[in-house]
Amino acid sequence: MVHFFNIKKAETKTKDIPKEDYDELMKLFKRCDVNNDGKLSWEEVKAGFRRLQSRFPLYRTHRAFQMADENHDGFINVNDELDKLVTYALECYPGKIKLRLL
Repeated sequence: MVHFFNIKKAETKTKDIPKEDYDELMKLFKRCDVNNDGKLSWEEVKAGFRRLQSRFPLYRTHRAFQMADENHDGFINVNDELDKLVTYALECYPGKIKLRLL
């Protein structure tokens, strides 16, 4: 039986995260903030996962908001919550960030 709603919060483990992949994803999601309001909307996050060539961008976006949107306002704040989004994306694609961005 598969449980899709067993949510575990993203925990940053800096020793496990390659610095260059982390930085690359930070830049990617910051570029997705097309209206420069400092917040990532649902569509902006989904565009980021599409850029990562996700096979399931809608599902990844849904999970990203569960992991990163701590105040449940429907946006991921670039200053406060982006780290959790990037950590989640790195968990989804370990060691494959460079290949996905080609």
